[in-house]
Amino acid sequence: MPITVGQDTAKTRKTLSVGDQSFAYYSIPAAEAAGLGDFSKLPAALKVVLENMLRFEDGNTVTVDDIKAFAEWAQTGGKNPREIAYRPARVLMQDFTGVPAVVDLAAMRDGIKNLGGDPQKINPLNPVDLVIDHSVMIDEFGNPRAFQMNVDREYERNMERYTFLKWGQTAFNNFRVVPPGTGICHQVNLEYLSQTVWTDKDQNGDEVAYPDTLVGTDSHTTMVNGAAVLGWGVGGIEAEAAMLGQPISMLIPEVIGFKLTGRMVEGTTGTDLVLKVVEMLREKGVVSKFVEFYGEGLDHLPLADRATIANMAPEYGATCGFFPIDDETLRYLRNTGRAEDRIALVEAYAKENGFWRGADYAPVYTDTLELDMGTIVPAISGPKRPQDYIALDKAAQTFGEYVKGIRAGQDATPKEEVRWEGEGGAPEPVDIPGDEGHHKRGFVKTDEHGYQLHDGSIVIASITSCTNTSNPYVMIGAGLVARKAAALGLTRKPWVKTSLAPGSQVVSAYLEAAGLQEDLDKVGFNLVGYGCTTCIGNSGPLAEEISKCINDYDLIGTSVLSGNRNFEGRISPDVRANYLASPPLVVAYALVGDMNVDITTESLGKDKDGNDVYLKDIWPTSKEVADLVEQTVTREAFQSKYADVFKGDEKWQGVEVPQQETYDWPATSTYIQNPPYFQNMSKDPGTISNIEGAKVLALLGDMVTTDHISPAGSFKDTTPAGKYLLERQVPVREFNSYGSRRGNHEVMMRGTFANIRIKNEMLDGVEGGYTKGPDGEQTSIFDAAMAYQEAGTPLVIFGGEQYGAGSSRDWAAKGTALLGVKAVIAESFERIHRSNLVGMGVVPFEFTGGDTRKSLKLTGDETVSISGLDTITPLQEVPCTITYADGTVKEITLKCRIDTAIEIEYIEHGGVLHYVLRNLAAS
Repeated sequence: MPITVGQDTAKTRKTLSVGDQSFAYYSIPAAEAAGLGDFSKLPAALKVVLENMLRFEDGNTVTVDDIKAFAEWAQTGGKNPREIAYRPARVLMQDFTGVPAVVDLAAMRDGIKNLGGDPQKINPLNPVDLVIDHSVMIDEFGNPRAFQMNVDREYERNMERYTFLKWGQTAFNNFRVVPPGTGICHQVNLEYLSQTVWTDKDQNGDEVAYPDTLVGTDSHTTMVNGAAVLGWGVGGIEAEAAMLGQPISMLIPEVIGFKLTGRMVEGTTGTDLVLKVVEMLREKGVVSKFVEFYGEGLDHLPLADRATIANMAPEYGATCGFFPIDDETLRYLRNTGRAEDRIALVEAYAKENGFWRGADYAPVYTDTLELDMGTIVPAISGPKRPQDYIALDKAAQTFGEYVKGIRAGQDATPKEEVRWEGEGGAPEPVDIPGDEGHHKRGFVKTDEHGYQLHDGSIVIASITSCTNTSNPYVMIGAGLVARKAAALGLTRKPWVKTSLAPGSQVVSAYLEAAGLQEDLDKVGFNLVGYGCTTCIGNSGPLAEEISKCINDYDLIGTSVLSGNRNFEGRISPDVRANYLASPPLVVAYALVGDMNVDITTESLGKDKDGNDVYLKDIWPTSKEVADLVEQTVTREAFQSKYADVFKGDEKWQGVEVPQQETYDWPATSTYIQNPPYFQNMSKDPGTISNIEGAKVLALLGDMVTTDHISPAGSFKDTTPAGKYLLERQVPVREFNSYGSRRGNHEVMMRGTFANIRIKNEMLDGVEGGYTKGPDGEQTSIFDAAMAYQEAGTPLVIFGGEQYGAGSSRDWAAKGTALLGVKAVIAESFERIHRSNLVGMGVVPFEFTGGDTRKSLKLTGDETVSISGLDTITPLQEVPCTITYADGTVKEITLKCRIDTAIEIEYIEHGGVLHYVLRNLAAS
């Protein structure tokens, strides 16, 4: 479909000739010549947004004043934000967030028919790519059968969802699906879909060149900023609106400049660098800001490392972490198989329109910070937040302090001697460094023998996630560690569940070309699938005897993974401490199997002759890694693996779907159900009502993530979601995960606030999705919410700082809304979740004047009323009345986080999709 551009932009529209081709483009220098302002000192990331304004300037949604605001930004460093309407070029999805988005689109087709409109108006206007990457689970591992067996189980579990997605591909225009087993969406996006400079025909049939931009229904969409493609994660709700032509309302952001100098030293990796960057930027505070990386250090930073840093923007809290176009961008595009004429266009466009990072690149930033890459040391982060940076030589000591803190709060003398039952002698309890009686122990019996598990036993070691598997330097490094270890006779410890889940098939191609996959197999890192796996909680079950030992003796099981998230309850229900590390370190930790061991100085194990093997003995040099990358990571490998990216294997080709305009919702499906959002919807919006007499559903602390609010992993038969499935004769083995069932609102409502590690402060010392019901007794959050809904009682949630951090999952907002929550009151919000709440008609509020849930001494037994909403304006402060259980009344002031004028309309309509649907039906 041709792009539609503004009609008042002739003065900035120019022609660019590249080889024998000509392109129209919107010129920033021409805008300066037309007297719209001086844009020369704008950061490249903001020039991308400025070009968007030039291209879509129509005097209505985008005005000349919007364009001039960017010149004002350059004078003030962004201290005077302006609301703008931004239109990304395309949308990226994965299946966990994509299925509910396609469910919503299908439901909107039903809804528009009921309003008397045309179902064909519900079609993506912008290109949408959905990559199926979140569904493979590690059931089988550590053997040559693992990959095929996991694929087979994936199709068994998910055929209903895959049939639905394939129907979507045939029913909707501008919608493509990348089948299972191809790779992770962000890596496929970086390696294949992205072009850095996009081209398309406009309404006049002219070919227009413009910056490649996108939003994605996954927070790590930011990864592609490493290739100078401006993109960030939004909730599925906001992405659906963008698909349907609705501009994204945003404030021109502040841009923090992060200067990189020096170069990485021997023995360090891009992962070590990004963990330090995350720590520094979290400390700086960059929520809702762009971060742009600059400085001479970029001359020595491969694009793979840049993409690793950009990937983890959600972990440091920024909207994105952007790297401008330079020679390294062109090198990467060429090496990954992009067409030569596209590479020539990228270079010519960037230099012509002021996007090129040359030696003289020196823009204005809101603020800056600096890091000498020569100071980076090997590191990990954990045990439960990505920003909890730990230098590797302090890892064992820090873990011991963590255990001590937990055990001190549970039991003064927690060490337990466990009686061994069965034939053969029990293993001798190992000496745990710095134990001092703080570690618990248990024994696992296998056949006649066994081994000890204790606090800190590493039970999962996983090379996973687009964050690091997109980086050939760390992947080749992991293979070389495995090669050297296997040659000395080392392998994984028997209690460690090891897995290798690359982000694309190209990784397998170069590992095999280098002969390293065979070495990885020898130490237990067999291919288990191409997908997110452990990073999103699809780590699969631990061996029954290991899980039983951990739970019987309340051990602190540990995981080490090369991912980007390590929040509590995310990786595995049996694992409490999770550490992020580079792939080579993941292999090393699998060999030692114990977080209590200082792997920088202590033995990893014995070689064939009984000699101690140390990390330095198996760690490759930078030259060894670079030489193999040069030999095996080739343009031809990328072109070959992406030649038929949308075709899929025989299983995918065999999925049959009906050819019909609207979806025939299967009544008995436990995966796909018609959601209630648009049923019985009126043609006209309502008004925003004040909140009267609301009860508290949950009282939550700081850093409550979207994983806490809407977990993605597995769940038990005793949970509300499990009971729902049992009532429909779904066996426990077929429960799959919350993430895979996001197309069924009945499951997801029951899973909201159901993370096993969430702590509702209304209850003393209770973990999990519980609260007080209307009768004051402890019950599940779902059951309490339904009881309040039956009584017609509105609900509120109280939270602390950084409420809604983490993944962009829209179900954290959808579930909140469907439980009957009208407002969330917190100390601060993360960007995406705040937007998602508004998109679902839930009003976010922030405390003012130093008030917090603690200073107000809230217990959850209060009644809450909020007024002033019937005349609300963006960011207005409103009065809130809290009535305590003893009848005491306190008046406080809240800041309403409806940030823009269009968001007020969203709330009036009951959500952004209702707003879009009514407008489409009326047109």
